[in-house]
Amino acid sequence: MERNSTDVKAARKPSGAAVIRAGLTLALFRALFEEWAVTGYAAVSLERVAARAGAGKAAIYRRWPSKLEFACDAIHSVGINLSDFSDHGSIQADIRAYLRTTRRAFRHPLIRKIVPDVVAERCRTPDLSAAVGDLSAARRQLGHRLLDRAVARGELDPALDRELALDLLIAGLYFRMIVQLKRMTKAELDRQAIAIEAAIKAC
Repeated sequence: MERNSTDVKAARKPSGAAVIRAGLTLALFRALFEEWAVTGYAAVSLERVAARAGAGKAAIYRRWPSKLEFACDAIHSVGINLSDFSDHGSIQADIRAYLRTTRRAFRHPLIRKIVPDVVAERCRTPDLSAAVGDLSAARRQLGHRLLDRAVARGELDPALDRELALDLLIAGLYFRMIVQLKRMTKAELDRQAIAIEAAIKAC
């Protein structure tokens, strides 16, 4: 049975334009983070990133016009999901879940090396700083939802200092694991959650 011209056209693979493959995009993100952890952002080589991902440099430029755009997209692809902001029934349970998932992220060998460099690079690269600022703002919006739930349950004063509360949520864990490079046991994390709850209630 002969196929008509419409069937042939439908079966024909697209030509001319490259097809963006999600699997390769994820591989490029991973390769970028691996390179970044070794060299720091300023010394990241897109040639080496592409080689790590088993691709050519053109695969990067088909997706992003510059290293900056590539880095910003990579940061956003993982940064919003590093912590659990979901409802666990009480502010204590919400804080504990947030700390446990964030601890898991901070224990990752790539994240432990990249996060301090991102903070330092914000002082040197305004465009990267803006992108990281957008991510931080998005994460803080999720933090506001956590506080909203606690206010609705009657656990927090509606007039609390929200910005201070959100700073307190992350500060202790960040200082211990990223600045001091120390481990956090589950028991220490639970004690920190109790302290954070008390501090937020005092805001």
